[in-house]
This record gives sequence, C-alpha cells and structure tokens, in this order.
Amino acid sequence: MSGHGFHVHGPHDHELEHAAQGHGGEHTNSIAMFTAIIATVGALFGYMGGATQANAGLYKNNAAIKKTEASNQWNYYQAKSSKQNLSELAMELTPAKKDFYQDEIKRYKGEKAEIKAAAEKLEAESKHWDEQSDEQMHQHHRWAQATTVLQVAIAMAAIALLSKKKWLEFVMYGAGAVGVVVGVLAALHI
Repeated sequence: MSGHGFHVHGPHDHELEHAAQGHGGEHTNSIAMFTAIIATVGALFGYMGGATQANAGLYKNNAAIKKTEASNQWNYYQAKSSKQNLSELAMELTPAKKDFYQDEIKRYKGEKAEIKAAAEKLEAESKHWDEQSDEQMHQHHRWAQATTVLQVAIAMAAIALLSKKKWLEFVMYGAGAVGVVVGVLAALHI
C-alpha cells in the first residue's frame, strides 16, 4: 500500500479477505456437500454396475454350459437314430430276425423321445440363462451411464468452484439430477 491511497491486492489476498468477510463460504460449502453426496451415490452406482456385470458373465457361462449339455443330448439322440436306422436295415436284410429288430426299433424310438425331451429342456434353460444375462447387461449399462453422468457432475462442481461461474453450478446440479434419475431407472430395471 502506498501513501497516496493506491492499494494493490494479489488474487490470493482478495480471496482471503472475501472468505474472511463471509462471502463465498456458503457457496463453497454447498458445492463441497453436493460433491460429497454425488461421489457417494456414484460409488454405490459403480458397485451395482460391477455386480450386474459379474452376474451377466455368470449367467452367460450358465447358458453356455446348458447349451453344451443340450448339444451332447442331441448327439446322443443322433446316435440312437443311427442305431434305429441300422436295425431297420437289418430287419430288411434278415427277415428271420424281424421280431427282434422291430423290438429294437421300438426301443430306440422310445429312448429318442426321452433324449429329445431332455435336449429341448436344456435348450430352454440355456435360453433362459441367456435372457437373464442380457437383462443384467442392460442393467449394467444403466448403472454405468448413471455413474458416468455423476462423474461429469463432480467435474462440473470442481470447475464451478474454481471459475465461480453460476451457470456451471446449474450444469452441475442438472447433471447430478440426471445421474440420479438414470440410477433410479437402473434400480427399477428400466
């Protein structure tokens, strides 16, 4: 400060005087509180996103196992069909054993019906697990979208705090609200 009434403040001095007079403290506190709350909600959303992604992988694995089991049943069905065809051929080639081969053909037809039912059941289970996996992946994407929007809100909070731009606060609160809404949609499986 000079003797002629001219006083030069540095940016830091001005901020300290401003804070000491109580200006901006509430503003800073509200942004800090918003950031803490949104970060906590974002962490919960991130956890849910990870859990649904893990479930989707587990369900997809279950679907693959059931699909393999169904494939094995269809191979078994095909083997029984081949044996039935051979019995039909043998019946034509050896008429003396016609009764024996007719019984064999009947037995193979019965076994094939049971095998077919088991294979179709396994395919249905595989489809169910695939659908469960797809649902979990959809939910995972919702959680990831919610988490990303909340991270943007936190970034906007930091920029708003540093730049002191009021419009950035509106963006920050808007992004936070959108992130929470998308998280609610994820929780509701929408």
